[in-house]
Amino acid sequence: MIAVLVAGLRRAVPLVLARFFRVRRAGLALGPSDFGLDAEDVTIAGSNHRALKGWFVVSPGDDRPRPAVLVIHGWNSAASLMLPIASLVHDAGAHALFLDARCHGRSDDDRFASMPRFAEDIDAGLRWLRDDARVEPTCVVLLGHSVGAGASLLAASRDPRVAGVVSIAAMAHPGTLMRANMHALGVPAPLLTVILREIERTVGLPFDTFAPISTISRIRAPVLLVHGGRDNVVPPTDATRLARASTGRARVLIVPEADHTSLDAFLLAAPGVTSFIEDTVRDCR
Repeated sequence: MIAVLVAGLRRAVPLVLARFFRVRRAGLALGPSDFGLDAEDVTIAGSNHRALKGWFVVSPGDDRPRPAVLVIHGWNSAASLMLPIASLVHDAGAHALFLDARCHGRSDDDRFASMPRFAEDIDAGLRWLRDDARVEPTCVVLLGHSVGAGASLLAASRDPRVAGVVSIAAMAHPGTLMRANMHALGVPAPLLTVILREIERTVGLPFDTFAPISTISRIRAPVLLVHGGRDNVVPPTDATRLARASTGRARVLIVPEADHTSLDAFLLAAPGVTSFIEDTVRDCR
């Protein structure tokens, strides 16, 4: 009986993982011109010999080097869907790089996507920005949404040159969130542990290593945790937990009307985000 159960679990796990890791390409029909932006189309060399696509939107003004904000989307999203953020970045006097992670938007595909792989793609974007003469290399801020927010915290935790992080709707711990979601879908409890262990094996890291609740404590730069008051994907209490784990370096900005993906509602917090970026780049200078 036990052998039959184990065999059944082994057959079920790949099916669940395939569903979990499947990425839907989104936002491919949109571009900077749809938002009235003049942008440079860039290609960045990423990990595993994958090409990452993005748009570099230059801040208006003189030709002196300026701060920059690297903007990274969430799961099943794309750089094009984050382009409305360009206005608040420019209001802070910074350039903006909108980056597509692997398996998303216009970037190359790969065997799978994950939070650590998003962070690797952010690392590649940081190298590109710091090599550009128009950018102040010590004044680059990361701005990410959802999985991209968690990946931004991971990247900043291992790169002390990151000037600051704006995290929108980050989860505190991906393993905890996945367990709750799969339980709600009716996945049997004995299968949950097997699936989570297999995900860790596939990703190549235990959840505790890259969970934002762990990485935020290692960040020495300021962090702004923006979260929707109506988020039913990642509860707003996750932002509170992250702030507590940040040892005082993070502050929370709740947007009452926003859910997990409502970027328009998040833009209501634009003045707070812009002032955070302004303060951060002023300090890094």
